[in-house]
Amino acid sequence: MRMGLSSAATENECVELCIFDLRRGQHEGQELDKILFFFPAGLPFSKQLSVVGLSEGLITFTRIFSPEAACEVIEAERHSHIFYEAEPDIWMVMVVEKSNDSEPIWRDDALRKVLKEIHSLFVMFHGTIRALLEKEPGGGLIRRHLYSFVMDYLRDYLVGKKLLLPSFRDCLKEQGTVQMLTIGREAAIEVQSLVRVLESSAGNMPCYSLILFQDLLVSTTLSPDDTINLFTYAVLRLTPQALSVGVSSWSYLRKGNTASSVAIESNIAIPSSASESFYGSSEVSPTEDSQYHVVRPLQSEKWSKGKDGYLVTDLWGAEVGTWVFATPTVWLRQTGERMYLCAYQHRNLTLLLLIPVASIANGEQGVSAVKQQVLEQASLKILKVEEKLSKGWGGENAYHVSGYRYLLVDGDRNVSRATPPTKVATLTKESLLAMNKLRKEVELEKSRAKLDNVDCEKDMEVCIRAKNNAWVISRITRGRELYMVLEKANETLLYATDAVEKFSNKYCDGTFSLD
Repeated sequence: MRMGLSSAATENECVELCIFDLRRGQHEGQELDKILFFFPAGLPFSKQLSVVGLSEGLITFTRIFSPEAACEVIEAERHSHIFYEAEPDIWMVMVVEKSNDSEPIWRDDALRKVLKEIHSLFVMFHGTIRALLEKEPGGGLIRRHLYSFVMDYLRDYLVGKKLLLPSFRDCLKEQGTVQMLTIGREAAIEVQSLVRVLESSAGNMPCYSLILFQDLLVSTTLSPDDTINLFTYAVLRLTPQALSVGVSSWSYLRKGNTASSVAIESNIAIPSSASESFYGSSEVSPTEDSQYHVVRPLQSEKWSKGKDGYLVTDLWGAEVGTWVFATPTVWLRQTGERMYLCAYQHRNLTLLLLIPVASIANGEQGVSAVKQQVLEQASLKILKVEEKLSKGWGGENAYHVSGYRYLLVDGDRNVSRATPPTKVATLTKESLLAMNKLRKEVELEKSRAKLDNVDCEKDMEVCIRAKNNAWVISRITRGRELYMVLEKANETLLYATDAVEKFSNKYCDGTFSLD
């Protein structure tokens, strides 16, 4: 549900983000108990309660008119309020300040996907928020985990003193999707052979694998949701680009840069002593503080490549009574299983092997034995696959199409492909704003169709002439979406349409062709 309302005359921070539980703090004097996370944490509690109270009121009010469809967006005069119900009665809300530009700089859907990504990654590493609340009803455990995790996540969005969330400049990107490497038949056969060897190396244990080349997905045996989560984490922290200090990745999933990560301590609002004791400081020990055990998987520059090719980190601490680093663990969304996460890297190839914790009887010693077995049986295959993929790799501009700036999204497979960021950066601000506006309109139309129980996969085409005479075009058909900017197109719509047809026929098997 989307609504508009008049904004209060008070001046807010540019971005506020809160997580709260509607089941808590229902009695007078206990309202603060419902807040599980707030950014910036340095804001007075009265201000935090005001934001959460308004959000709760809006949720309650909109449920009167739409009990089945959760509140998504509230447009105020000066701010946009983005809502995401992460778990039953646990809400994440982002409040962003509107710019003075005549065109909107934010897309509600893109900001909601940031909230969704935060929650999905959190659950992968720590389990659900509700489970942690049930484990320690006082709320201290979940607040400490959320504060450390979300603040580490937001560091990737910091550039200088600004929190640069997805804006109109990111309109040709799609968060919450994976980017695939296109490979030939021979390479595909080699990859399939490697996957079989990886699975057999674990013996009778049911395991899963994910293979990346550079920042692109090559193979996965995981469910779509688990694939997105592990792929996102790999691109953020594990791939060669992520491990290279000072080397910016061409992958558009990288949000910040090394310089901003280093300078962040003086840039994020420092919590007051009161809020610090309430939420917990993010500057606790990487593994634990005096009261709670807090693993911080999103801390940057904490992974490195060992001599045997496996990636190692001290983020999960050490095995009890030893100096051996504990193997990272994750929770799979599809099966609910807790898995050991073993990452191996050879040049541009990164392999993630997930082994059920329950199937390893003797902890780190058992994990080490499996890793050694994988090396013995799969090393030659890994070398061969990396060599073959490297030979066929066209570089960071491999998917650039001259004259076009595009985004392809396959919603059914959660896969996207886009013009490389360096090429998108050549577009004018007017073109990007026009595309951002077009995408907002398309998302609004899709949202309406969903509310009206209309077939959401109906065909749709929108063409807009921007102020700078560029064409911005959207075509949607059978769950697949194409967004395109043509700045050097001819004056006529016919020319622009013909350009889209040529692109569709050559690169999309005619999916978006009109005939």
